[in-house]
Amino acid sequence: MNKKGFTLIELLVVIAIIGMLSALVVSNFMGARERARDAQRKSDLKQIQKALEMYRQDQNPPLYPTAAGNRFGTTSTCGSSFNSRSTIYINKIPCDPLGPTPYYYSPNNTNLTFQLCACLENKADSDSSTSCPCGPCSSGKCYIVTEP
Repeated sequence: MNKKGFTLIELLVVIAIIGMLSALVVSNFMGARERARDAQRKSDLKQIQKALEMYRQDQNPPLYPTAAGNRFGTTSTCGSSFNSRSTIYINKIPCDPLGPTPYYYSPNNTNLTFQLCACLENKADSDSSTSCPCGPCSSGKCYIVTEP
């Protein structure tokens, strides 16, 4: 008798192969999402840095803002503008892609330099630092922008 179809062993082998391939794809996809969020954080810090530079240029003497709460992108400032008098330096303060974690801003004592910091998710990021002035990061890595 000639039966057409697949044996149980053949079906199990195919299902196992598909399962292994899907596990590889899902883990790779999650890593890509982490890297994309980290790229967004770096871009946000560059935007804030440029806004702070414009603010400094308009001041006499040229100083950066004081450390009012040391945070950018908190729930109270997220989406609001960064302005002084009638000049808007950034229309919407960017927020962390995952939510409530703010970006850390720390001017030095004389307000002539500053540091911006964000916690990163990707532990293998080549731009990251392990000495985080923004506090403990879940990955132990952060991105720091120092000016000037």
